[in-house]
Amino acid sequence: MEKFIEHPFIKENTAEARIYQQVLAADVLKKGNTMIVAPTALGKTLVAILVAADRLKKNKGSKVLILAPSKPLAIQHEENFRHFLNVKTTSITGATKPDERKKRWDDSQIICATPQTIESDLLNGRYDLEDVSLLVFDECHHAVGSYAYVYLGQRYVKTAKNHLILGLTASPGSDKDKIRQICENLFIEDVVVKNEDDVDVKPYFNPIEIDWIKVNMSKELEKIKNHINKALRHRLKMLKNLNVISTISVNKIDILKARGKVQNRIARATNPPKECYQAISILSAVINLQHALELLETQGVSTFNKYVSRIRKKNTKAAKGLLIDADFSQAILLSEQAEKNGWEHPKLKKLMEILKEELNIVDINQSKLIGNTDSEINFSKTNNPPKNNNSSKNNNSSNRNKNKRIIVFTQFRDTLEMIQKKCEKEGINSVKFYGQGSRDGEKGLTQTEQKNIIKSFKIGTYDVLISTSVAEEGIDIPSVDLVVLYEPVPSEVRMIQRRGRTGRKNTGNMKVLIAKGTRDEGYYWASLNKEKQMKKHLIDKDSLKNLNKNSFNKSKHEINSKIIGKKAEIGVILDEKDISMNNGPTNNNYNGNISNNTINDINSNININNNSNDNFNNNDYNDYNDYNDYNDLNGYDFNKINKNDINRNAQNNNIFVYADSREGNSKVLRALDTINVNVRIKSMAAGDYQISDDIAIERKTAKDFIDSIIDKRLYKQAKIMKEEFKKPILILEGDDIYSGFLSPDAIRGSIASIAIDFGISIIPTRNPEDTAAMIKRIAIREQNQNNNPIQVRTERKPTELWEQQLFIIESLPNVGPVTAKKSLEKFSTVQAVIDASISELKEIDGIGSKTAENIRKVLDSKYLSFKDNDKDKKLL
Repeated sequence: MEKFIEHPFIKENTAEARIYQQVLAADVLKKGNTMIVAPTALGKTLVAILVAADRLKKNKGSKVLILAPSKPLAIQHEENFRHFLNVKTTSITGATKPDERKKRWDDSQIICATPQTIESDLLNGRYDLEDVSLLVFDECHHAVGSYAYVYLGQRYVKTAKNHLILGLTASPGSDKDKIRQICENLFIEDVVVKNEDDVDVKPYFNPIEIDWIKVNMSKELEKIKNHINKALRHRLKMLKNLNVISTISVNKIDILKARGKVQNRIARATNPPKECYQAISILSAVINLQHALELLETQGVSTFNKYVSRIRKKNTKAAKGLLIDADFSQAILLSEQAEKNGWEHPKLKKLMEILKEELNIVDINQSKLIGNTDSEINFSKTNNPPKNNNSSKNNNSSNRNKNKRIIVFTQFRDTLEMIQKKCEKEGINSVKFYGQGSRDGEKGLTQTEQKNIIKSFKIGTYDVLISTSVAEEGIDIPSVDLVVLYEPVPSEVRMIQRRGRTGRKNTGNMKVLIAKGTRDEGYYWASLNKEKQMKKHLIDKDSLKNLNKNSFNKSKHEINSKIIGKKAEIGVILDEKDISMNNGPTNNNYNGNISNNTINDINSNININNNSNDNFNNNDYNDYNDYNDYNDLNGYDFNKINKNDINRNAQNNNIFVYADSREGNSKVLRALDTINVNVRIKSMAAGDYQISDDIAIERKTAKDFIDSIIDKRLYKQAKIMKEEFKKPILILEGDDIYSGFLSPDAIRGSIASIAIDFGISIIPTRNPEDTAAMIKRIAIREQNQNNNPIQVRTERKPTELWEQQLFIIESLPNVGPVTAKKSLEKFSTVQAVIDASISELKEIDGIGSKTAENIRKVLDSKYLSFKDNDKDKKLL
């Protein structure tokens, strides 16, 4: 007899009592922050539900937050938690309006959300994580680099009264350092691995049979491949002669590293030699050839030809050189002839055979793949879910197995298009499924379109779902009978996720197509080896030793950093023992290499030693905090600090910065929040950050700076900044400004023009964390001297007289641009409009009695003064 879990917060007869799930939940509650690694369909979500129920019971009035990387997955979690728990559950995503998000947060105990939305709301101060007793990170392998999970983990540990973190994933990756990084970023103290071989899991797990199917390259494809290889070898020899590479036996990674070295050489030289630019052009051509070769080997001539058409649209020296190359031109010619004759990749034929066999489709009159005429193959594109050929569908409907569901995965959208067209031609009822991004004029699918396709697939409208990587995770796709991979993927994470789409209800099947003697074989072995490495690292106690200690120390450090940071930055009075060198904050395992002597910029008179070694990387967002404004204060006598110096910084707790809404995904915003700067996000007409009425900051990374020179928006932005603010500032972030393809002299000329012609101060910073520290320092200097409220520039100041006149009239209640223009046309002057009576105002088309009365009320009422705190409330 089936048994169910009994709990006051769990609905009766809903949660099946599985021992391994209950043990996992108990271990999380006992051991603390935990990452559970388990294949799809083992019920990781139910473990989170059990832990949530217990936390809500023991922490009265607390909340549980479940984070998922996509909106559909967040909605799916909402449905699951609502099904099992009898507490108010909601979801918060970017599609929900800010006021409604706050209301849902306040009214609910279980909140399922996307991390970017929660991050935005926290930065805007709509709510906090103080009462969250459990934070669940689904697909927690994303918790690296600048992904929002990293910031939210730090924010949660700092602010929650009773914190507990649960990470869920099918695979954290094979790299030991990445696994450790995930654990440190989420303060994980214990890692639990469950798999299909565990005794307590086997009764509930359906095995998945994997069939690796190898096919031979056709002679036609081999001929094309040989011509591409000749063009590739010729350029590799040129690079070797230029001493850029030491051997022509190189892969993609080697070429990318070589390009980085050449770019660095260009950046360091005042006048780089011509050979450097020649090498850059050749390297670009090599990258194009390597990718073209991969497409031909693993996808087919159709996908290869579409890539060539994109190369033709490029206006670069490398692209033009490729198109006139004899060998590459011959490869293009042969490929176009092959597509015209229907000579596609052998994997496509094998795929059709597999699908027909699984679906029991019998078509005696089906045409051969080789030898089809041009009229028989149609590669036209469509943005909508494809309509199947009714005659083909009807011919096979009597034999078709209508209960089978199949997913075909492919890397490239061009291949997806090719497969779907072939399925339609062969009478296979299929549909395309891809992401929301647009490419080459083809729009991506909206979330509504994606949802409709999945719904149709669930109810059997389509038998085969042909998808790119978008269906690997974050989409509520039902279990299928068969998963087919058109090509292997070298990522063990993606391989595990794809495999997890089958075997949820019955024995699963997965077939992987491999072209012999191609990159497919390399990717096949790479995925197998990486998965073995992952399992080895996760079960090897030595690989993750000190994990508990590291997490505890970092967690303690994060909590203390909020307190110590306030002592140093905000100016809480310190005892002498608190500011001595021997009693500073310590964390031997902290990745930022922060000295024990580091206390953050005690006052503006400290002499900073900038010769310290800084190990921050632009992609490493996990370790910045209050101490990272500067890295080393060695040589400064902390015993000389007096309380007056510290008290001068007592005002720093009111430091705030306005940020433009377009900076919403910037790591700078997270860094500002981490170092106790109050950030408010607004839509700004000029600049990225506004410090005061006089100071605004335009932040540009090295890449953005180069791009803005090329597309000529740099000088337009500089002109607006100069017109709007007395003291405009440009922060130039990154040390690789000369590593692109633009001439160093052109870059220097632009910098000189910004500084001299526009009078804009330019401040260099190393990375987003350094930028945040600099913005804070500017804000401290400016706002401590000037306590006036900031008027945010949501629109540009009008410069022409007629613009200024319209601007004044538009500021009146319910008066827009059209009504303002009509008012001035009738009354001629601004003064006449202001002097107009209610009856005169009503004569203007668009102004009724209520609007006229409101206008007179604003113009005639006495100004009411407010207290400072009321002003702040109104501003914020």
